[in-house]
Amino acid sequence: MSIVEKNISVSLAHEHLADTPEYSTPDGYAIRAYCPGDEHLWLEIESAAERYITITAELFLNEFGDDPRVLAERQLFLIDPQGKAIGTATAWFDDDYHGQRYGRIHWVAIHPSYQGRGLSKPLLSAACSRLRALGHDRAYLVTATGRISAINLYLHFGFTPEIRGAEDASVWAEMKGHLKGLADYK
Repeated sequence: MSIVEKNISVSLAHEHLADTPEYSTPDGYAIRAYCPGDEHLWLEIESAAERYITITAELFLNEFGDDPRVLAERQLFLIDPQGKAIGTATAWFDDDYHGQRYGRIHWVAIHPSYQGRGLSKPLLSAACSRLRALGHDRAYLVTATGRISAINLYLHFGFTPEIRGAEDASVWAEMKGHLKGLADYK
């Protein structure tokens, strides 16, 4: 079984969010913040895009809590020209990631019918910008080896693999052949 098929959890970090690229939304598209009741939009987008995890209202609550003020400042939705939410990303946080405060890029998804159009770049750009606006100068994310397109996107944005031991090193060494721009990582 290939490393992609194994879908092993991996993490990437970015120590200087000021260095992330900036992308604007294409004409007609917009990014807006969470509004009370948008949980159903997150559930619809994530359910359509997610191949590995069952998406539930309980998962949303476990990941984000239920404080609408926190969600309004951190959760984003990509809106298509017809006003439909077709993507989501959350500029989350972790006050004790490896003993330090980090922002977290969390649950990035584009509805499958809109994937492959470059829309994840402006969405991720907005999430990184939101993290900076909220006082985060660094961030991390967790994904899995089955998400090649997502990992390529994160590498393009300057996130680097977190290699904390032999197991991480082995996983990322196997990933080299599947990813753009990973040749420099050991």
